[in-house]
Amino acid sequence: MDINDLRSVITVLGFLCFLGIVAWAYSKHAKAGFDEAARLPLSDDDLPASERRQDQEGKANG
Repeated sequence: MDINDLRSVITVLGFLCFLGIVAWAYSKHAKAGFDEAARLPLSDDDLPASERRQDQEGKANG
């Protein structure tokens, strides 16, 4: 077994990992998590941004 055989094996394993990730990403089991993550930027916060920043600075300062 020379270096080219090892490179071929690593390439095939990398491609199989890629296909596995693609299959997982498009599976129905992952859809709910992705939908929830997509809604995060649109979620309403209780505090306005200025009050939230002041609260965080107060915690950081002691």
